[in-house]
Amino acid sequence: MYKIVEKKKLNSSVTKMVIEAPFVAKKAEPGQFVILRVDEKGERVPFTIADFDRDAETVTIIFQIVGAETALLNEKNEGEYIEDFVGPLGNATKTEGYKKVAVIGGGVGSAIAYPVAKKFFNNGAEVHSVIGFRNKDIVILEDEFRAVSDKYVLVTDDGSAGDKGFVTDALKKLIESGENYDLVIAIGPLPMMKFVSLLTKEYGIKTVVSMNPIMVDGTGMCGGCRLTVGGETKFACVDGPEFDGHLVDFDEAMERSGVYKKFEREASCNLLNKEVQ
Repeated sequence: MYKIVEKKKLNSSVTKMVIEAPFVAKKAEPGQFVILRVDEKGERVPFTIADFDRDAETVTIIFQIVGAETALLNEKNEGEYIEDFVGPLGNATKTEGYKKVAVIGGGVGSAIAYPVAKKFFNNGAEVHSVIGFRNKDIVILEDEFRAVSDKYVLVTDDGSAGDKGFVTDALKKLIESGENYDLVIAIGPLPMMKFVSLLTKEYGIKTVVSMNPIMVDGTGMCGGCRLTVGGETKFACVDGPEFDGHLVDFDEAMERSGVYKKFEREASCNLLNKEVQ
């Protein structure tokens, strides 16, 4: 059992939890993930590590309430426990050897982008963070990003916070103003990562994306998280979660990501009906 030592509501649909997990905290690195179960009958759900504290022996996750299992997790409070918290899984972000990077985060994906930006910054790289949201009401981690970024650009679709537009607009503006990046790393919704990758390909900038497809066991055995990268089948849990953005078949990934949406809606409705009863 793993104790929830902190819970914080970041916006109407996004929650931050700090979990007491000594063995995970000891080895965790930015870019890696955990798989947890809320209770013994729960689903196995992957969550990318948003932060960790080796001294406090804690791991932070930030999640959006989008289905039955995340709704159940969100019902838990500080001092309560979750059943399983397995990790760290996947490969850590390669941060050595880069002098100037652009970290692109979209929506709740910014929670995954933050520890990556932090690691680059602590390694001495110049970090430009470009973070996008639909509107001001769902902006998260602004202060945290500012603390680990030499340049922080906030954009919203409607212009209610930061600059109006998309992260691709802001990134293109930076590139065309003369910013030369060794690496662009994009983390967020699949369409966002696709169009960031298309943009950077035009300029010949190395680009890495973090893929979070449907996942079951997290060890490469189930095949649920398979992707096509450079014409080859890869598994996000063991080969990733980060891949060359110029080689990922995003259209296939987007099609696969929608396979279980009907079941997620039904599970959420069933949970709501139980609560009403």
